Amino acid sequence: MTVTETRGEDTVQLNVEGNVDTNTAPQLQMHILQAFQKGRNVVLEMSKCPYMSSAGLRALLIGQKTATSKGGSMKLVNVQPSVKDIFEVSGFATILTVV
Repeated sequence: MTVTETRGEDTVQLNVEGNVDTNTAPQLQMHILQAFQKGRNVVLEMSKCPYMSSAGLRALLIGQKTATSKGGSMKLVNVQPSVKDIFEVSGFATILTVV
């Protein structure tokens, strides 16, 4: 998995490419937390992420909690159907903002 960053005025976009699994989820979590140090709003561009494990869901949950605590937001955009299905089955579709 690779994560590249694009910065706006008060928004940081993280472009996630590859599978988010037990090995790569800590890296995603680190990128999300660092992004919240640079801006109040984080957008995760997920079009090139075909798979997410429960470890990835944990990283996203920590990101969502961080957003709430900072009065910001975290949105996931261009999420692939296979990952959306994981969000639905796990109940994360009601926790995360997926647009």
